[in-house]
Amino acid sequence: MIGYFEGLDSERGIVWRCSDSRSLGDFIRLGKRDKVPDHSWLSKTRSRLPHEVHEKVFAFVLKLVAEHGLVKGERLGVDGSTMEANAALRTIVRRDNGESYREMLTRMAKESGVETPTIDDLIRLDRKRKGKKLSNEDWTSKTDPEAKIAKMKDGSTHLAYKPEHAVDLDTGVIVAAPIHEADKGDTTTLDPTLKEAEKNLSAVGLAPTPEDPRDLVADKGYHSRDVLKDLDDGPWKTRISESRPSTGYSRWHGDDEARAAVYGNRNRLKSGVGREAMRKRGEIVERSFAHVLERGGMRRTWLRGRENVHKRYLVHVAGYNLGILMRALFGAGTPREAASAKNALLLVIQTNVAMAIVIVAEIDGEMALLAIVAAPEAD
Repeated sequence: MIGYFEGLDSERGIVWRCSDSRSLGDFIRLGKRDKVPDHSWLSKTRSRLPHEVHEKVFAFVLKLVAEHGLVKGERLGVDGSTMEANAALRTIVRRDNGESYREMLTRMAKESGVETPTIDDLIRLDRKRKGKKLSNEDWTSKTDPEAKIAKMKDGSTHLAYKPEHAVDLDTGVIVAAPIHEADKGDTTTLDPTLKEAEKNLSAVGLAPTPEDPRDLVADKGYHSRDVLKDLDDGPWKTRISESRPSTGYSRWHGDDEARAAVYGNRNRLKSGVGREAMRKRGEIVERSFAHVLERGGMRRTWLRGRENVHKRYLVHVAGYNLGILMRALFGAGTPREAASAKNALLLVIQTNVAMAIVIVAEIDGEMALLAIVAAPEAD
């Protein structure tokens, strides 16, 4: 949780930061002469704790947020992103014979007539050869077999994982945050994410039902006939964006259920409520990834194994939800933001004509002023 609020990606960085900050030392209950535990202690403790412990931490924070009315459960936005794994592409090996990528290029260079190829020869051969591709069916990582080859959001290719968020569009609270294999498509990962969201919403008494369905808002990557047909008449009322057909019309081949599901989703999407929900999805869901992955330091993980990565990711998401609660209660979403606004002055001025409330605070070294003036209603 300190890693999230301080924006630290590595466990070494968390230890260094706790050693440098007296307030963080007090937070983790260390005495003035106590030494901050080594980063390996943090890794060993997390590996010994089962995954269910971290799920309970996430559920505890979600329940706390729900008790303050910050979980509505009426509209859920779903989207996925990519997280770079702690494994390098140069270490991948073929699944069939264990041959590394460099060994494969060396063999190909020798077959083409180069007896002792240099690094430059291998780079030149790799650049010019046709049909070059990296498939997860053919290649795997020895250091992190669960990491998959995927294209990142910036266009680069890395071994990665796929975090997916189900976010309450009315409050911004993340109700489910599973991590999937990076080579899985959106239509494949949607069902387990929704099941996780249903479980977490049920724990706070807001589970959707077919009699009382909730809105599901997602982009066109989640649109398919099978997905819409499976979700039709269920606990989720879909508002999933769809691509324009290349031919201008669709062929149904007698599948009336898929046809009804697609047209129903299209009608809901074109309504005013659907358009507004899509705008909220683009704002709220993307904001959750910006906080957790970019600001929270999880865009590049230094852990290995999908379950191990998910343990820390759940606590980061719990910190994000806790920040929403802190902002609602105290006006500051992080401890650092709250500390920067500790110097404040509240003035209340009341006369027979009106009442004024003035707040003067020092935030990040600058003075900020907020004035609220209320006049009584005329007789």
